[in-house]
Amino acid sequence: MLWIYNIGVVIYGLLLRLASLFNAKAKLFVIGRKNIFNKIQQTINPNDKPIWFHFASLGEFEQGRPVLEKLKTNNPSQKIVITFFSPSGYEIRKNYALADVFYLPLDTKDNAERFIKVVNPKFAVFTKYEFWYHYFNELNKKQIPLYLISGIFRPNQVFFKWYGSFYRGILKFVTHFFLQNEESVSLLKSLGIDNVSLSGDTRFDRVYENAQHPKRLELIEQFCRTDNVFIAGSTWLPDEKLLVSLTERYPDWKFIIAPHEIGASHIEEIEKLFPEAVKFSNLQTSTFNPQPSILIIDNIGILSSLYQFASVAYIGGGFGAGIHNTLEAAAFGLPVIFGPKYHKFQEAKDLIAIGAAKSITTADELMSAFNFFKANETASADAKEYVEQKKGATDMIVRAIAES
Repeated sequence: MLWIYNIGVVIYGLLLRLASLFNAKAKLFVIGRKNIFNKIQQTINPNDKPIWFHFASLGEFEQGRPVLEKLKTNNPSQKIVITFFSPSGYEIRKNYALADVFYLPLDTKDNAERFIKVVNPKFAVFTKYEFWYHYFNELNKKQIPLYLISGIFRPNQVFFKWYGSFYRGILKFVTHFFLQNEESVSLLKSLGIDNVSLSGDTRFDRVYENAQHPKRLELIEQFCRTDNVFIAGSTWLPDEKLLVSLTERYPDWKFIIAPHEIGASHIEEIEKLFPEAVKFSNLQTSTFNPQPSILIIDNIGILSSLYQFASVAYIGGGFGAGIHNTLEAAAFGLPVIFGPKYHKFQEAKDLIAIGAAKSITTADELMSAFNFFKANETASADAKEYVEQKKGATDMIVRAIAES
């Protein structure tokens, strides 16, 4: 099976190179890994024995960030290395102040051996998922501890299939699993893996802290004034199309649309749907009469602080691969609405169960959910309390690592 895995990694690399000729994200993926080992060697002193954090993308970074920052706070002189698999993580966090940040070279035997030798990590921390055979194997051979934090497993994953023995073997390389829920604990124990702890999800710590200290956004304050505000975060086109009738029905509300992709073509699609809307990039340089009621966020980095201005939130992605981050909104006490593809996300199911979230599939259902939350004063408190009760995973994980 290993030879199939190795061939698959090589083919994946070749396909990315081909895609890079016409796809901007693939191009960043390829260019970012060019001469990667020279970049690492020029930056990292292996004698420092840095802690290595790997994140698939930006969402996993935000999830693992509380643990990273707690470790750094406890030992300010400790060096940290971050790797990303995806450009969407690396390009946004490449200048992160607390660590040296690189792309992760593809998972080949030679790359893994060279990377571990050059970095010489004290221990490694992977967040939620990504199981790379050669990196895990090399860490194991060098007796370097490997921790998986905020891990979550589901019965339909390959590890639990009759044909998944190769991937089950990868799990054996992990020193300790810090897991989000009881189901994940039971699933791993069914494989004979007992080095597990039910710690919860570190995202709760991250979003709680963000809600306590959100960014000051003066332009947004001026746009919202004292009006009621509905925010749609991380949206895609199917989400945005549903919002049209809602904005038409409630002209007395302010609407903020923060799309997941902010490329020019997508922003233009949103402007066609909402011709009366104004872009965030134009707020500072333009005056409006009458004042606009719809704002399109055409930059990145402020969504997690936008929720402080709203009363109800819609979270995008539920008509595609799956919904985006509901917890950022819930931490501010916002009831959340999202599309039908939410079942992989425990927090979404929990929020529905306590009456602080609703899943919708049509514009009429969106309208109904909005009216429900507009009139339901307890949903906001329930959402906020849910986040507060779930925080604490970071301290547990950091304490356990320190004691190991």
